[in-house]
Amino acid sequence: MKASFDIAAQNYDQSFTNTKIGKSQRNSVYKMLSKHLNTCTDILEINCGTGEDAIWLAQRNFNVLATDISENMIAIGKSKNHYQNLTFNQLDLTLLANRESLGTFDLVFSNFGGLNCLPKNELQNFFTNIPNHLNEKGKLALVIMPKNTIWEQCYFLLKGKLSKVFRRRKEVAIANVDGENVATYYYNPKDIVNLAKINFNFIESKPIGFFIPPSYLEPFFQNKIRLFKILNYLENKIKNKSFLSKYADHYIIILQKK
Repeated sequence: MKASFDIAAQNYDQSFTNTKIGKSQRNSVYKMLSKHLNTCTDILEINCGTGEDAIWLAQRNFNVLATDISENMIAIGKSKNHYQNLTFNQLDLTLLANRESLGTFDLVFSNFGGLNCLPKNELQNFFTNIPNHLNEKGKLALVIMPKNTIWEQCYFLLKGKLSKVFRRRKEVAIANVDGENVATYYYNPKDIVNLAKINFNFIESKPIGFFIPPSYLEPFFQNKIRLFKILNYLENKIKNKSFLSKYADHYIIILQKK
């Protein structure tokens, strides 16, 4: 996994961060995330990629430790960093139990499916170990890819790729990340709640990318400005419809430490 994301790092901003779809989905995440930041000072970001979200948080005067398993992602993040309240470090989530020195935080944030790289047993371990790095009543804000994305099912159906229509429902699927094949595990909100319920209370979940399509459809929408504006409008209309979370491209789920 580390090698795949090291390779993908070079083109990640071009293929997602700076695209119409990437910006739109990220703005939706920020709108949902913002209302949970009013009690935060110190934030740990996991799977930070090239640092776009960490910089957004640092600009709002939070103390941010941004981490990723990929050395190359971290290097790009460091090259963008001009903030004293933002630090980038390499971190393997599967070794959290051995990272007591990491400290504690008010919020742990993960955007755009970073946790989808963990199989069920490793994700369970994450929910077991991460409370050690959260302050009292600290929160998790996790953006995860679900199993039932309607956009993807329609896309593969129209393409005649019937074997891929329900690929997210498999125990493990292969996702293409900038030309690199990455083993990916999809989880609906109910799956996350069940895995985390020993140490966390469920607060809410909201859809991210129900009308806004997955990023691989960026070329199709590149010049369809009016259509994309309509989709953005519709996306804003359903932003509080929790039941749509498992049908979107991603969803944000908020959990609070017991």
